[in-house]
Amino acid sequence: MKKIYSLMIVALMALSIVGCSTAPEAPAKPKKIQDVQVFSTPNADGKVTIKSIEAAFDGVGLEIPGNNDMNKPFSQRFSKLHYKIYNLAMFINTDLTFKLLKKYPSFGALTPLTMSIWEGKEGCMNISTLTIHAMARSTGIPVTDPDLIAYAELIHKGLKTAMPHGTFKDLDHTVKFPNKTLATNFEMELDLDGQSPEDFIEEFEAEFEGEMEPIGFLLPNYTNVQEEIFDDRGYTGVYDFYHTYSICKFDVIYPVSENHPEAGAWAPCSFYLYKKKGEDKMYLGFLSVDNWITTIGMTEEEEGTKKLREAQKFIENIINEMTE
Repeated sequence: MKKIYSLMIVALMALSIVGCSTAPEAPAKPKKIQDVQVFSTPNADGKVTIKSIEAAFDGVGLEIPGNNDMNKPFSQRFSKLHYKIYNLAMFINTDLTFKLLKKYPSFGALTPLTMSIWEGKEGCMNISTLTIHAMARSTGIPVTDPDLIAYAELIHKGLKTAMPHGTFKDLDHTVKFPNKTLATNFEMELDLDGQSPEDFIEEFEAEFEGEMEPIGFLLPNYTNVQEEIFDDRGYTGVYDFYHTYSICKFDVIYPVSENHPEAGAWAPCSFYLYKKKGEDKMYLGFLSVDNWITTIGMTEEEEGTKKLREAQKFIENIINEMTE
């Protein structure tokens, strides 16, 4: 009986997420702590498209380095599609990212940020992104940081520019661990023995990619933060390297997205690697799948939850072996 009850709750939450309304937002209620926000608009006329959303975000200063149509690979691997449109996209404002990374290297776990874009049979377009609380909590940055506040405001501007008639949905998700980062971090002692940091990280990343790809992980985006963000702004002499990867797996996001399309606010997840000059350590990290599970109403019985935990274990094992 308990299992049936939990499945009914999941189904009801899924219905509340994929629907949309033309009604104005309800009067403010006491604020719940939420990590994920869904902005939704009626789209029966089809005017809001993936391309128009990209253009709107780019127009306010949120560059989109990758926007992946997940229905293409899903249609080749699985028997049915959950949505007419389902995209996972990455977006970034490099100026604000630079300011935040200078103060908090842990912001690499959100470099770039991510979102899901989907449209179901009911005829509305939806975009999910992280709230400022999620960005602050998961990376350990104070929610009062002015650059983080500016980033959150810019995301809101991008959403409202992309969908002028949209509203934020009440997801009824409350963060279960509101004061824990739920980050997975590693440190690796380095003895380069005459090898340059550049040669070391090139070999390390080649091995990392070689371990990840054969077991189904995709790396849809790679950012050389040192060259593309730091060096361009004259911020030199601090890091030998700072890189981030975006990581995704079809067999994970497909079952998760069925009931939780908003999960794309956490995916593809960003994985960072950096070494500061003068230190003999490399730091690595990403945001644990517990962020997904404890912030969007997932239950332990769901197939998506099992796939998330399995994926995290794979990544941890690979990194642990490589950093021993």
